[in-house]
Amino acid sequence: MSKNFVNKLKTNVINLIKKPLIMKNEVKIHEVDPSLNSRRSFLKLSGLTLVTTGLVLAGCSDNDNDDNNMGDTSLPGVRNGVFDLGSGDFGVLTYAYALEQLEADFYTKVVNASNFNTVFSSLEREVLTDLYHHEVVHRDFFKAALTGALPDPSSQLLPSLAFNYGSLNFNSRTEVLATAKALEDTGVAAYNGAGKLIKTADYLLLAGKIVSVEARHAAAIRSLINPNSKDFAGDDIVNMSTGLDDAKDPSKILPIAAGFITTKFTAKYLP
Repeated sequence: MSKNFVNKLKTNVINLIKKPLIMKNEVKIHEVDPSLNSRRSFLKLSGLTLVTTGLVLAGCSDNDNDDNNMGDTSLPGVRNGVFDLGSGDFGVLTYAYALEQLEADFYTKVVNASNFNTVFSSLEREVLTDLYHHEVVHRDFFKAALTGALPDPSSQLLPSLAFNYGSLNFNSRTEVLATAKALEDTGVAAYNGAGKLIKTADYLLLAGKIVSVEARHAAAIRSLINPNSKDFAGDDIVNMSTGLDDAKDPSKILPIAAGFITTKFTAKYLP
């Protein structure tokens, strides 16, 4: 890969992180109280810029003419008319990209709900808006990383997914926080379970950084649900024999996510 291409890719990713975080086909989020903008956020977005750049550069192939060989099951792409996530590192990264699309879409709808400013307290709006920004960054940097790393992203990049939340009332504090808790707990278990599937050390390091962010999200949501609790996690997600969070394979996570994702895809080559 040429040095000029790498430098251009790095610049594009950094610009991606700096630009306003607004999803396509979604309205702009409600303005946050300016008095909250100077607060020290529980997790700073700026640190993710280096994470993103590192993932993109680590994933770049040394060969600009890699074959788009769908016989290679490590490559994501359409097989028998349905998009499959692939296997190996590419499969795991594409799997993570699908989950981040779901979380980003959910929080975008949360902060755009008509009664967002009245249903939630100022602290709750602050946390939920932080989570919105984080998940959009996660989604966009997986997209940028895979676009830079896949031999033929035009056919191998997972498309933008469609979602349906059924009867979920985004103007209900109870329903939103319960769904957020379920999604964050699922995300932590997904990253924990995917760790053993990642072969490239750089990818594993970066996945570890992201799962730490997701764990903070889960703890923050639990604190909103139960402000009097001092627990960061609960018996429902901690394995009592090890004292560690659950770790679940993609085959256990994707059926849960499928309750919200309407776009059909498969994961035949992931455990």
